[in-house]
Amino acid sequence: MIINPKEVSVGKMHSYLLGAIAPRPIAFASTIDQQGNVNLSPFSFFNCFGANPPLLIFSPARRGRDNTTKHSYENVLEVPEVVINIVNYDIVQQMSLASTEYAKGVNEFVKAGLTPIASSRVKPPRVAEAPVAFECKVLQVIPTGTEGGAGNLVICEVILAHIKDEILDAEGKIDPFKLDAVARMGGDWYCRANGEALFTVPKPLEKMGIGIDQLPEAIRKSKVLTGNDLAMLANVESFDQTAHYSSQEDKHRQAQDLLKHKKIVEAWAALKT
Repeated sequence: MIINPKEVSVGKMHSYLLGAIAPRPIAFASTIDQQGNVNLSPFSFFNCFGANPPLLIFSPARRGRDNTTKHSYENVLEVPEVVINIVNYDIVQQMSLASTEYAKGVNEFVKAGLTPIASSRVKPPRVAEAPVAFECKVLQVIPTGTEGGAGNLVICEVILAHIKDEILDAEGKIDPFKLDAVARMGGDWYCRANGEALFTVPKPLEKMGIGIDQLPEAIRKSKVLTGNDLAMLANVESFDQTAHYSSQEDKHRQAQDLLKHKKIVEAWAALKT
């Protein structure tokens, strides 16, 4: 399938984008207008874009069906402050309820049964139930268009972070299992970042992997080992070039099983003739 964005409806293009670019983290944004009305709404057009200064960007896009703007967008133009609350599994249903398009002035904290707690440096309250909350000042709002579906990039600088102690590990780092974050997929689908969904991939920062192109031919042209398998084998700085390596499928399956358990050294040994 080949899609030209100019030849399909905004709604269809929107569904392809959200179906493919996933999972997406959720900015559960609390904002306030000049009259003091609080708004709480989730946005999955969101991510982190720097650490010095710490920058978050979310986009309350214009509605595709009628080209209207969202209250969060209107609020940050009036009061350039926001709290980005992180959503975990314990509050995912309440977060979804808060996305209901209530009339302006309706407090989604009340509708969703969430607890507002006063922020320290910004006017909007934060969500007491959220495992992490970032108090932010809005640096810039960049409209990307004037038609329905166009984004509005809200660039925020984190000026204070609140992290619950119970999601930290013994080293004071955020434990992904304790965080139990959720993310947005396409349609009504979400993703829970826990259990077997979590796995590790060592970053090749402290060593220079040899690369798949340098693997022995018997391994590189394996009919058993996948691209992921080959990449794990190739993420070593060196290997025994004096050894002979087998092209036998049973040995490759044995190595593959070892790789599933992150036993790289043992997998290399299993591949020798």
